[in-house]
Amino acid sequence: MTDRDWYDDTDYEDAVDRAERMTRVGWGAIAGLTGLLSIGVIAVVVVCVAVVIGMAYVVVAMP
Repeated sequence: MTDRDWYDDTDYEDAVDRAERMTRVGWGAIAGLTGLLSIGVIAVVVVCVAVVIGMAYVVVAMP
């Protein structure tokens, strides 16, 4: 037989530890991608506002 007793839960505990670790990695990836997408959206908005301001300046500056 084996040296492990009938109440040995090491396999279960290892599986739970791996699942928790992968859950943390997954949430970290989700948070990172969300942050990058947010920065991208903010950059697009800033560029669009700059273009609108530039166009308004050109229209106002025309004689």
